[in-house]
Amino acid sequence: MDELKLHRGKGPIYVQIVNLVLRDLARGALLPGDQLPSARELALRLNVNPNTVIHAYSELERRGITYTKRGLGTYVRPEVPIRKLREAILRQAAEDFWGEVQALGLTLAEAVRALEEVAHDCVPEERDQTLREG
Repeated sequence: MDELKLHRGKGPIYVQIVNLVLRDLARGALLPGDQLPSARELALRLNVNPNTVIHAYSELERRGITYTKRGLGTYVRPEVPIRKLREAILRQAAEDFWGEVQALGLTLAEAVRALEEVAHDCVPEERDQTLREG
């Protein structure tokens, strides 16, 4: 779990922790079978109450993402569908983006243009490779 940023006011902290774990799984920073940090350790790193982390871990277990070995820790289930998880996260991000586009009264063309500009500004090596291939 590399990027540990929580945003006060951006929803319940335990949900943000769940999303951190899911994002780490989707990007390969956390793999099926890996052990999660202890609730106490993660709480210290995030500066939150350990009960908040326990709540997040319980939610991950309820969703079938993790399991707990009593006295040994919490682990990512070996059968977690990473590809499906990545697609779900991307879909949610697209829905959120589209909601903002609609709220602003913009067109699809304007939204695509904005997304292309962001990609162009944020990922120059990808842009350069696309230009070479094209």
